Amino acid sequence: MSNPLPVVLVVEDEAGIAETIHYALASDGFAPEVCGTARQAIERFGAAPPALAILDIGLPDMNGFELFRHLRALPAGEDVPVVFLTARSGEIDRVVGLEMGADDYIAKPFSPRELVARVRTILRRSQRVPVAANSKENKPAAQEQRAQTAPESGANEHANSAFALDADRRLIRYRGRALDLSRYEYGLLAVLVQRPGRVFTRDELLELVWDDPGASFDRTVDAHVKTLRAKLRAVDPEDDPIRTLRGIGYALREEERR
Repeated sequence: MSNPLPVVLVVEDEAGIAETIHYALASDGFAPEVCGTARQAIERFGAAPPALAILDIGLPDMNGFELFRHLRALPAGEDVPVVFLTARSGEIDRVVGLEMGADDYIAKPFSPRELVARVRTILRRSQRVPVAANSKENKPAAQEQRAQTAPESGANEHANSAFALDADRRLIRYRGRALDLSRYEYGLLAVLVQRPGRVFTRDELLELVWDDPGASFDRTVDAHVKTLRAKLRAVDPEDDPIRTLRGIGYALREEERR
């Protein structure tokens, strides 16, 4: 039996744009389902989480950012990748969306082909569904690179004893407490933890953590480091283990020898 088509939930109140997205996705092997309001989207999402959701920010009954929070709170909501779609192209809106944990942000007007390409990239990255025309089970190149550079069990614990990385479980503990991380936050911290003191440029982090670094930008890294720092401070308010080298990148602070 063939695999069902990946369902993409499109939440867009402008009929013309919704039809364009629906046609582009359907023509490329996806099963798009369109909702014109946030209320409809919450009901549809709650009934059966899609493979990916595309959310317009300017909805008539609820701000897209608020809808994002509602969907994240639903069962399996944390596991569904989300792309924001908006007419607002200002950097602050992009950063807000990324800080919240969205997977991508596309400003109108947009190319339907680019939108579909980004959807494919995100689904390959998340490895949650078999994307049409890309059914091979091989890992994407960036994921292979992460696998090759991931530390062996316990390898990082002596370099900075505040952190313990379990690559098999994709789990990082900080001062004995398991961190609740998004996949990007996990990827960034895993790279830093395995090489304390080593300075990674933003471009290097994009290459190591994002499968399609060309579709992202430097501020993407900054936004995710900001949310990552907040989660570390929640465990230990007195410590800031991530160093910022202005104009260069980031590094995990090496523990002082005692």
